[in-house]
Amino acid sequence: MKDKTNTYEIILAGSGGQGLVSSGIMLGEAAILEGKQVMQATSYGIAQRGGLASAEVMISSAEIIFQHVQKPNLILALTEESLNLYLPQASSGAAIFYDTTLIQTTFVQKHEKNNLYGYPFTEIANELGHSGVANIIALGVMIGKSKMIKYASMEMVLRKHFSGKTAEMNVKALYQGRRLGEGQI
Repeated sequence: MKDKTNTYEIILAGSGGQGLVSSGIMLGEAAILEGKQVMQATSYGIAQRGGLASAEVMISSAEIIFQHVQKPNLILALTEESLNLYLPQASSGAAIFYDTTLIQTTFVQKHEKNNLYGYPFTEIANELGHSGVANIIALGVMIGKSKMIKYASMEMVLRKHFSGKTAEMNVKALYQGRRLGEGQI
């Protein structure tokens, strides 16, 4: 999931309002806490809420020269539209994580690839009582599978960005994602 230079090229994609831009920013901040080089960029489709939205993050132990994800090796797709857009990247080795709550199984079966990892991010977020943490659950899975950063770094950033019950909910979602990725849920 990383290349020879310990570089992660990450795309977080879905629809506006799913918190992917914020997730990209926080992921980058967590990597900076660990002394890594980071690049982060965002893109909105026609409309912010409901339209296609994505965030690009590069995390590397080496200097980042080109400020754009060229060959993503980690992709999060939270909608069918975003999965369809980035699905061709699976053939080049990118690991694609997608939300089985929002993406129909029949859609995925038509495009069966070895690098697809489906998890019920939104379903688990709803079980926690807040559908808005599906993105953090997904990050929890991706961090565990890729080892791109440490959970403690991400937790610190979550506690910086949120306070009180909201911080606790996001931290709980992060570690719920970790357990999900480890097969404990």
